[in-house]
Amino acid sequence: MRTRKLATLLAGAALASTTLVVVGAAPASAAGPCGSSYSRVGVYAIPKTGTRTGTLEVYYSSSTGKNCALAYGYGSNYGTTTWKGVSISRANGTGYDVDADYYQYYAGPVYVSAPGTCINVSGSVVAAKTTSLNNVHCG
Repeated sequence: MRTRKLATLLAGAALASTTLVVVGAAPASAAGPCGSSYSRVGVYAIPKTGTRTGTLEVYYSSSTGKNCALAYGYGSNYGTTTWKGVSISRANGTGYDVDADYYQYYAGPVYVSAPGTCINVSGSVVAAKTTSLNNVHCG
C-alpha cells in the first residue's frame, strides 16, 4: 500500500514538473513572422491550381494598420534553396514592397500600410508558379 502511494505521488510530481516546463517554455506574447501585433488573415496555395509549390500567407495588424506577407516553400520546396518571392502593395499600386531571391524556406516578410483600403499581394515559389490576389483584405 505504501509503495503504491509513493508511486502515485512520484508520478504526479513528474507530471506536474513536465507541465510546468511545457507551460513555461512559451513566452506570454509570442511574435509571429511579421511581429507580435499581427494576425493571419489569409493562407493561399501557390499556384492556385495544379501541383502546389508554396504557400502565401497574409497578416494584418490593427494597431499599426499594416499588412504583411510571406511566401513559403511547400513539400520538397521547403528547406530547399529555390526561387521564392513575395510582393505587397495598396490596391492602387502604391506602397509596393517586394522580396525575391533564392531562399531555403521563405521570402519576406514584406509590409504595406493600408488602413481602410484593399491590398494586392503575390507569392511565387519556383519560377512561373505564382498566386496573385488583387483588391483583397480590405480594411
